[in-house]
Amino acid sequence: MTSPRKRDSLEADVVVASGDEGLAEQQQEKYLATHADRTIRTILLLVAMEAEAMPMVQSLGLSADDPAVIPPPAPCHSFSGEHAGAQVHLVCFGKCKATGVDNVGTVPAALTAYLAIQAFKPNIVISTGTAGGFRSRGASIADIFVSTAMVNHDRRIPIPGFDKYGVGAFDAVPTPHLQQALGLKAGVVTSGNSLDYTAEDMARMVEHEAAVKEMEAAAVAWSADLFGCPVFCLKSVTDIVDGDRPAQEEFLENLHKAAEALQHTVPRVVEFIAGRRLSEL
Repeated sequence: MTSPRKRDSLEADVVVASGDEGLAEQQQEKYLATHADRTIRTILLLVAMEAEAMPMVQSLGLSADDPAVIPPPAPCHSFSGEHAGAQVHLVCFGKCKATGVDNVGTVPAALTAYLAIQAFKPNIVISTGTAGGFRSRGASIADIFVSTAMVNHDRRIPIPGFDKYGVGAFDAVPTPHLQQALGLKAGVVTSGNSLDYTAEDMARMVEHEAAVKEMEAAAVAWSADLFGCPVFCLKSVTDIVDGDRPAQEEFLENLHKAAEALQHTVPRVVEFIAGRRLSEL
């Protein structure tokens, strides 16, 4: 596979269904200049939490894989099956052996993505799950956003070269046709290792014009980059980042609703992209 293009800038390039078609075409041309325009036959879904993953497993009709597919001591576990003519693999990050809670954050995300891509050799990776959304970018509870890019908002390394590395920004596969067909919103997905944020985190999220804040996508994109594998995100909103309620309260209150939205939308996304080329997304 050819290597994906790492973002050199964070220009405002959000494409929505009603947006500039010429801009969408330019973005696709730029992306395909560094990616082979292959037909999508094998799809990898990466999900941090079991509460997010299991409704998708059910709606896609997937079955648990032999644990030897991604062997211990890796904590993740996988499910596979065929849907809409494509081979679909969903990998959940598993549980923390010390606390019993879901493995969330960038370290489990990078590890799981690396092992899953190595095991299943997908044509495309989708980082999916729940996230906080920005009201200023049009987000409401249970809205689903498609990524235009993935960045980090909490890796501050003020040394030349390392500052850009800290942001770690990657382009997502352009998906203007998918957005239009399913009526999905789109924007930059920003990742960090805390559910809350500092003032500096917020400043960076605003700088990057983030629409969605979560804890895994940028790490998944980093691992996908190592394999030259195209990647994008589907994120369902549980809480409003620029709202007036504590994130943890809204997250717990709306997790089921957001997961249910993914349960209905992810199969439609798989059905849309299966058998299409990257240029047709």
